[in-house]
Formats: sequence, C-alpha cells, structure tokens
Amino acid sequence: MLPFKINLDNKTVAITGGGGVLCSEFAYALAECGANIAILDINLENAQKVAGQIEKINRNAVAVKCDVLSRESLEEAREIIKDKFGTCDILINGAGGNSPKCTTTREYLFEEDINSSEDIITFFDFLPENLRFVFDINFTGIFLTTQVFAKDMADKKDGVIINISSMNAFTPLTKIPAYSAAKAAVSNFTQWLAVHFSKVGIRVNAIAPGFFVSEQNRALLFDKDGKPTARADKILAATPMGRFGEAKELLGTLLWLCNREASGFVNGVVAPVDGGFSAYSGV
Repeated sequence: MLPFKINLDNKTVAITGGGGVLCSEFAYALAECGANIAILDINLENAQKVAGQIEKINRNAVAVKCDVLSRESLEEAREIIKDKFGTCDILINGAGGNSPKCTTTREYLFEEDINSSEDIITFFDFLPENLRFVFDINFTGIFLTTQVFAKDMADKKDGVIINISSMNAFTPLTKIPAYSAAKAAVSNFTQWLAVHFSKVGIRVNAIAPGFFVSEQNRALLFDKDGKPTARADKILAATPMGRFGEAKELLGTLLWLCNREASGFVNGVVAPVDGGFSAYSGV
C-alpha cells in the first residue's frame, strides 16, 4: 500500500532503470496515482515484466529498451513515449550501477599489497576504461537523458526531475571509489540543474537511498546461506535503525517530490532515506 496518494492523472512518467528493484517500486506507486508509465531499461525483459504488472491494475504502461549512454537510443525512446502517451512530465533518472573491476578487494591498502602475488585488486589495478564505465552509467547517463527529455518539459513550465543519488555522495564507502565519486557528481549535478531550470518551471531534486537490498548488491550483503556478510554487519552497525531499508520506504519521499502542491518550493535538495546512517558518527 502507498503511504498516501497524489493525483497524477494524465501525467507521463519516464523511469530509466525501471526494471530494477527500487525503480520498479517507483513505477508501481506512480501508476497507482494515475500516471502513464514508461519503463526504460537496457534489459527489455525486465522492463516488460514491470509494465505487465502495471497493466494488470488497469493502468497504462509501456516497456522501452533503452541505453542511457546512447543519445540515439534515448531519442528513439522519447518518440515512442510521445506517440504512446505524449511528452514527459516527470523524469526519474534511476539507471546506475557499479563494476567489480573498480572495486578494491580490501578496505585499506597495506604496504605488502602493493606488489603482492595474491589475487587481489588494489587501487593501482584500476583501468581508466573501467572507471569511465562506472562514471558513465551513473552520471553521464543522467546528463544525456536529461538533455533529451527536459526540453519537452521546459515547454510545459511544470516538470519534475528526480535523480537517484546515494549515501556514497555524502561520505564515500570503502572499496568502491568510482561509484562513490560518480554519485557525488549526481548530487552536485542535481543542484546545478535545479538552478539552471528554475526559470522554466522544472524542479530537480534527488533521493539518496541508504542501504537497500537489490540484485546488484545481494551477493555482497548475504552469503549463499542467506546470512549477512561481514560487510553487511558493518553497514547495519553504522545504521542506527539496525536494518536494511525496504523499497516501499522510499515511496513517501518520491511522492512528496512529485507533488507540486506538497513540494512546489523544494528545489535542489538531495534527500537521504537511510535509517540514520548519514547522521551517525559511529560514536
């Protein structure tokens, strides 16, 4: 159930990464509020599953295969959505991810690791192309998607863009420097866009989730028997509420930011939804 409903009748919502765990929940929630939902995902099968579930509740949805790093793909998606529902009113930039090739094996670098023969990845093993991939999928994808979709939104004088940032944007986590840097860029870009678009009626904000279990991080958080890993234990110890978040717990913030009546003067914020993680010093 939704924490509350807002009226999005006749509004068109485009969600990149819409086939994923968190963004699919966004899609269901906004559909329940009456919006027409376009699920954009590089994995068309996942997008179709989400669109199918939305259609089962008698709401309108379309699945679109889309690569957020390709302007041509984004332009094609934009035309499909326009033909189906009209131009976009709400854009949610949810596509993102990390790469094990830009993840260190250990949290700290020790002297013996520098020339170690062990099969470990250190900072010195990162290749520029792997860092570029992580930065592109998290930041450049938002840049390009916003360029393609926001022009129609500016013509309407009433648009909403919500980017998905992360706790990494506030304080970088160990082992994942590229992902942390990319999400910091997302938060900074959110603020820049909020100012730049303020005269054409587009509000730009971001949601910064704390630790939620997704297909991307499940193997890092739980072992094969379903028990929390050592890293998961550290995360939970640093989260005052002592648990992982559930996708539905992001919906209140999402609906608030989408609702002009409730958040019409909210622009350029990065809202943490993290169980107190960002407020806890560890002491």
